[in-house]
Amino acid sequence: MTANSRRYHITTFGCQMNKADSERMAGILEGMGFEFTEDPNDANLVLYNTCTIRDNAEQKVYSYLGRQARRKHEQADLTLVVAGCVAQQEGEALLRRVPELDLVMGPQHANRLADLLEQVFAGNQVVATEPIHIMEDITKPRRDSQVSAWVNVIYGCNERCTYCVVPNVRGVEQSRSPEAIRNEIVELGRQGYKEVTLLGQNIDAYGRDLPGVTPEGRHLHTLTDLLRCVHDVPGIERIRFATSHPRYFTDRLIAACAELPKVCEHFHIPFQSGDNHILKAMARGYTHEKYRRIIHHIRQSMPHAGISADAIVGFPGETEAQFQNTLDLVDEIGFDLLNTAAYSPRPGTPAALWEQQLSDEVKADRLQRLNHLVSIKAAERSQRYLGRIEEVLVEEQNPKDATQMMGRTRGNRITFFAGASELKGQIVKVKITEARAFSLTGHLVEAKLPVSV
Repeated sequence: MTANSRRYHITTFGCQMNKADSERMAGILEGMGFEFTEDPNDANLVLYNTCTIRDNAEQKVYSYLGRQARRKHEQADLTLVVAGCVAQQEGEALLRRVPELDLVMGPQHANRLADLLEQVFAGNQVVATEPIHIMEDITKPRRDSQVSAWVNVIYGCNERCTYCVVPNVRGVEQSRSPEAIRNEIVELGRQGYKEVTLLGQNIDAYGRDLPGVTPEGRHLHTLTDLLRCVHDVPGIERIRFATSHPRYFTDRLIAACAELPKVCEHFHIPFQSGDNHILKAMARGYTHEKYRRIIHHIRQSMPHAGISADAIVGFPGETEAQFQNTLDLVDEIGFDLLNTAAYSPRPGTPAALWEQQLSDEVKADRLQRLNHLVSIKAAERSQRYLGRIEEVLVEEQNPKDATQMMGRTRGNRITFFAGASELKGQIVKVKITEARAFSLTGHLVEAKLPVSV
């Protein structure tokens, strides 16, 4: 492959962790002399960063792969890579299914992409799915945004939720050191980024694998301590974190979020089910009463906080009454956003083998009923914004209306307003005039630059 013909394309499926991994792999590829192309059919290297949380995401990967595999028969220098969770789960079985593949690599190997590709370019078909210690981030990611950046703080997951394949494919928890995380954020501040989101599959577990405890027996490094460690980084004006686990979510963390001005009042805390029997079958390790207490404490400290979550309907054995408990929790709490999914059996998970699997019709019906309630409650929650002046970090132009800019409130609501592109990257004040279920519209009341009328 000649240097001037090196073009790559990455398609990313799934969670924020995958998006962050893709940005790092893009940075590695550009360091190797590749140029990004939007069109996979124009690329010499096509990489699919895959997700195996639900079956439909996995099937979509195979559909995309089939197209590129056929293309490879006409274009011998095409390099095909499958990364991420499907790669980790399937391993060499992927090569049997798609023999045109050059590289199959699990998420723990993202930082090794250059080394693995050198083996491919030497004529080898490579599978990298063995557990390894994740190398410290030394690559410069090719970030999709110039305003907000993902920062991985902990990889892997030690939980054993009975429906979830993530621990099998992402490995055990490995926390990055506070110094390495802070150094990355300092560099982001220097580059002009205004917001960072600290990422972990189970971010509340941060630090428990790092050495050191306090005299009281508390881990020396926790998410709360990390927030304090990075809070004063110059240039960074907003800090977010995800994804939280109710089992480990503490009042100490809530107090720090209320106290630290840069930490946004936005919490993503999956509850999965509102029924204690289902939660126990899921091995989640908390009750719906504990979950409700967490939300109550957040709203006591930060009444206008944005709260989002994940929920699963149709878990094996879920009765109509147990599903109703989920509806009751959603109705009572009123989420700003809820990611919902019908249960999908995943290979290698206990729940996939259980009897009492529910029919697709029952799951679809429950999902539709839950989504209907979510929209109603989100629209109700949105009304609190009407007439308020919100701080909005301007991210980009509205792709559907060139006269508008768009950004997010501290509570993570997408907000549209009339304004010029020079406002990108600024925090501006917007008076909210229209509140929809999942987005807001307003007009600019304060900005450093003049805006077009």
